[in-house]
Amino acid sequence: MARGQRKSIEEKIMEKEELVQALRTRLKSEQGELDVLYKEKREKDLEGLSQLLEESGLNLDEASDIILEYIKTHSFEQPA
Repeated sequence: MARGQRKSIEEKIMEKEELVQALRTRLKSEQGELDVLYKEKREKDLEGLSQLLEESGLNLDEASDIILEYIKTHSFEQPA
């Protein structure tokens, strides 16, 4: 059975370079979409915290102090 013409090493290199460039472009696009999702999650989390502060009547400084105190008192507890 006859085989087709073999590609030269230069052609193979060029094809791989094109493939790598296409993958880089795709990766950049996917990273952009991931960044948008992280931003949306952060905004949603901050909105939830803001609502919690409003409902509790605490201001940001009071809430920060409470969280810092909690961290200090629980920093030595290690999961088993």
